Amino acid sequence: MESYEVLKKAVSGVGVKSVASDMNLSSAMVYRWCEANDSPDASGAKNPLDRVAKLCDVTGDRAPIKWLCHQVDGFFVQNTEVDDGFSGSVFEATQKMLKEFSDVLRSVTTGMRDDGKIDRGEAEQLRTEWEELKSVAESFVVACERGEYRKEA
Repeated sequence: MESYEVLKKAVSGVGVKSVASDMNLSSAMVYRWCEANDSPDASGAKNPLDRVAKLCDVTGDRAPIKWLCHQVDGFFVQNTEVDDGFSGSVFEATQKMLKEFSDVLRSVTTGMRDDGKIDRGEAEQLRTEWEELKSVAESFVVACERGEYRKEA
């Protein structure tokens, strides 16, 4: 789905005028965001989704996306690609997931053992471990979807 289609769908739920009013924008601006803007001579500003995507592309930093996800009580998990020359076994992949899960549990155990609570720093470590586990699990699922794990004859 294109960015303008995402915005068009989101805006359609409450209406362009309501969105424009709540965001202190003109209705024309919101309408432009909801239209394809892929030609070099297209009028209007690039929509906010395109701008954030470009910012992440230019900087190589996903922090703006992570921040947005956090603002809507969500989280960002980077999709990982399986190499075209993938040769891992399903057992190695599941062992890697278990290792990452074990790291999450270790972070919890360490935090609780020290003083019976998980403080801010320990929570940040836990978040780091959790994000790594999600990425490893996503990589595993992508490999499964690609049919990478098969019993050899």
